[in-house]
Amino acid sequence: MQSAKDLFSYRPYWAKRLLPTPVLPTSRAEMEALGWDSCDVVLVTGDAYVDHPSFGMAVIGRLLEAQGFRVGIIAQPDWSSAEAFKRLGRPNLFYGVTAGNMDSMVNRYTSDRRIRSDDAYSPDGKGGTRPDRSVVVYSQRCREAYNEVPLIIGGIEASLRRLAHYDYWSDKVRRSVLLDAKADLLLYGNAERAIVEVAHRLAAGTPLQAMRDIRGTAFLLKQTPADWVELDSTELDEPGEVGAHPDPYAHAPDGQQGCEKGRVVHTLREVPREQRDRVVVRLPSYEQVKEDPVLYAHASRVFHLETNPGNARPLVQAHGNRELWLNPPPIPLTTKELDRLFELPYTRKPHPAYGQARIPAYEMIRFSINIMRGCFGGCTFCSITEHEGRIIQNRSEESIIREVEAIRDLTPGFTGNISDLGGPTANMWQLHCRDAKIEAACRRLSCVYPDICINMLTDQRPLVQLYRRAREVRGVKRVFIASGLRYDLAVRTPEYVKELVSHHVGGYLKIAPEHTESGPLSHMMKPGMGSYERFKEMFEKYSKEAGKEQYLIPYFISAHPGTSDEDMLNLALWLKRHNFRLDQVQNFLPSPMAIASAMYHSGKNPLKRIHREGGEVVAPKGDRARRLHKAFLRYHDAANWPLLREALKRMGREDLIGNGKHHLVPSWQPRDSVVTKEGGRVERKGETHQGKSRKAPAKQRPMVKKSTKGKPRQGR
Repeated sequence: MQSAKDLFSYRPYWAKRLLPTPVLPTSRAEMEALGWDSCDVVLVTGDAYVDHPSFGMAVIGRLLEAQGFRVGIIAQPDWSSAEAFKRLGRPNLFYGVTAGNMDSMVNRYTSDRRIRSDDAYSPDGKGGTRPDRSVVVYSQRCREAYNEVPLIIGGIEASLRRLAHYDYWSDKVRRSVLLDAKADLLLYGNAERAIVEVAHRLAAGTPLQAMRDIRGTAFLLKQTPADWVELDSTELDEPGEVGAHPDPYAHAPDGQQGCEKGRVVHTLREVPREQRDRVVVRLPSYEQVKEDPVLYAHASRVFHLETNPGNARPLVQAHGNRELWLNPPPIPLTTKELDRLFELPYTRKPHPAYGQARIPAYEMIRFSINIMRGCFGGCTFCSITEHEGRIIQNRSEESIIREVEAIRDLTPGFTGNISDLGGPTANMWQLHCRDAKIEAACRRLSCVYPDICINMLTDQRPLVQLYRRAREVRGVKRVFIASGLRYDLAVRTPEYVKELVSHHVGGYLKIAPEHTESGPLSHMMKPGMGSYERFKEMFEKYSKEAGKEQYLIPYFISAHPGTSDEDMLNLALWLKRHNFRLDQVQNFLPSPMAIASAMYHSGKNPLKRIHREGGEVVAPKGDRARRLHKAFLRYHDAANWPLLREALKRMGREDLIGNGKHHLVPSWQPRDSVVTKEGGRVERKGETHQGKSRKAPAKQRPMVKKSTKGKPRQGR
């Protein structure tokens, strides 16, 4: 894989002598107290400003500060006018805009498209503190405030919307957010390398329009440069009989699609070997993927095949008469760079302006430590891979232990318990491919599906050593593991499972089999239940040896593409057999650019070659279908019984309706039970049994097991 310039090797900007600040300023008064007349960079975010390495704007802000730039933060501004965006004055270099740690639509709406009443990233959890599509709205206001200032967008919302993408909330394909935001540059993924290089080049007088070689960026062009060769994406994955349909690679009617100067080829064999580092892959245009779901699935597949920093090629996608150019992903940070990034002078607290207000997201993570980045699992419903990449970026053991000590010494309210040592997953720290050349050449979408790759090193004994050292830090009583565990990896190192179960489970451990049936699991790229059963056996064995009563909490997804009503029925029967009564469950939410979202929208499977005929994927759509799948997960809830009875009759499974132990739902309905109806309405139900009102027998009442100390209610 290519090397990259060290993140901290740039010559600091002149303002270095004024830094660092106790906390990045959020007002003119704070700037004046620091002796600043202006900010070099102003960062706008949809989250409350928490100066902690788990909050993206704090990381970017402190990193730019370490480079010598004066950075100000505008957090959760009033977007009704441009006034709040002028709060810190005109930035000397650029505005940086993000929606925050979450996509604003995911943050504001449930998977049933209902607006949430709260916001975990706001003071006191107050909802309504950010607009829908925050990146677009904030960018518009920045333009109104200071139109001539360069505008850069980033964060997960911009990252996952960098190309034409399916948007679940509007139920249509939207163009790249770069166009809607009218920004100059889009940074995707973990953008530290790109933001530092952009800032130093701007400070040196280079215009953004001249920055076309920075990895992890997207920008607009009028046409493909003459020294590049365009590779037709059908060479990589042929979307059916292209000749029998409108050519997705033809020029737009106005002739401005950008192929006039760049030579177009259909196979790499046409490109001389010495020119292959100047090949760009042309995707079908926005207009074409918007109208043709098959081409959308094709574009999704090609995009995901071009995400390894070691071999990814640039992508280009026409949007009308402009070309959206996407450079390859950034080179992952080294351990040395990641250590230094996490050890910048964060206060590890919310900004003092919030006073005593609680910020729920901060409360969740203030005693936790992020030990890594990235995930090579490739689960199709998850966007971590699209954002952080598949290559694991590790912090060193020494740096992690120093952060444990920093939490002990600096974080208010610390009582001796570290709430988590993890990241996107709990147990991928220091796992990697056995050969760097193989890793750089690989185009697999997952290193662990359909089975763990033979080249993947899965020894988790270094993680065992880390856990032991963290427990031994003076002042630390317990170290818990709260990040999701990849149990198919865990069973490869029994010593790790024993250490985890004996010392790091706080009564329960969450894992995510997601489903029990092979159909849905294959569309999720998740392992079968055999791995779950092996891990469960080890978990129970080591819990017993440790003399502890501990519980596994399995997570499941309903209404995922590739899931039939029969699949959900079988999952419900599995839950009943194992006496699981889930409290909270999750309906599949199609997040932008995820592979499963492409399945949902197109009805095709981007995990395989796309063809117009055959290869259809069942995708539960509509409120009724999605409510039914969710109801199967909560088969014990009386509110779901009428819907389940109706479905079981339709499926020819009336044998599961009755009052015996082998039945899924009873034939009667409790008096005054609340039943969810179409459109979210509820009504009181008062069915009778043999002409008389009847209550559920005690042994059949849909109640969660009585809790014991350290044991939670089953479910999320």
